[in-house]
Amino acid sequence: MTFRPLLFLVALGMLTPGSGLVRAQLAPEAPPTVIECAGLSETISTDTETTAIFRDKVVVTGNNLKLTCDYLKVVASRKGDPKATIGKYGFFKTLVASGNVRIIQGDREATCGHAEIFPGEDRVVLSRLNKTGSFPSIRLLNATTGVVEYEGSGPRMILYRGERKASIEPEDGVGGRFTLPAIKDLGFNKKKAQPAADPAPAASPKQP
Repeated sequence: MTFRPLLFLVALGMLTPGSGLVRAQLAPEAPPTVIECAGLSETISTDTETTAIFRDKVVVTGNNLKLTCDYLKVVASRKGDPKATIGKYGFFKTLVASGNVRIIQGDREATCGHAEIFPGEDRVVLSRLNKTGSFPSIRLLNATTGVVEYEGSGPRMILYRGERKASIEPEDGVGGRFTLPAIKDLGFNKKKAQPAADPAPAASPKQP
C-alpha cells in the first residue's frame, strides 16, 4: 500500500517538480507502507473509506516501523471516484493487529496480543488478546550491545506519542511492572576502612 498524494498532484500538473512546496514536502520523502501476508487479503470500500484485511504471517514495513502479527485490519480514508471497485487511499485512520503482535521502531520493541494504532491521534493501545494471554510489554534495547535497558509491562498500555507519555491501566488488582538499570548500592560497605578513632586525651600532670 503506497500513499504519495503529492506525487499524484505532480502527475496531474497541479504542482511542478521545481515548486517550493514540492521541494519542502517531498524532501526527504517518507518510504511507502508495504503490507504482506501469507493468507487471504481483501478490501471493502465505501464512498468515504476503505477497509483492508490481512491474514496469516502479516508483515508491515514503513517509515521507521516494522510490525508482525497474525491478523491486521486497516481503515483508511478514500479518495477519487466513489464508484471505483478499488478506491485510492488517503490517510490511515486505524490499524488493528491481533495475535503475536510485535512492533519494532528503532531500538524500541513492543509485544502484545492485541494492538490498536491511531496515527491521527498519535496514540497506541496495547492489550492482551484474551484473559489467558500474556500482558503487553515494551523494551528499550542498547543499540550497541542489544542488552535490555528498560522494560515495562501491564494489563493495558496506552502510549501518547505527541505527549511523550505512557500509562498502564490495572486489571483485577494487577498493575504495571518495570525493569530498570541497577541503582548504585547505597548501603553500608563493610569492606570500607573505618575512620581512625580520636586519640585519648593526655593525662594531666599531678599537682605537688
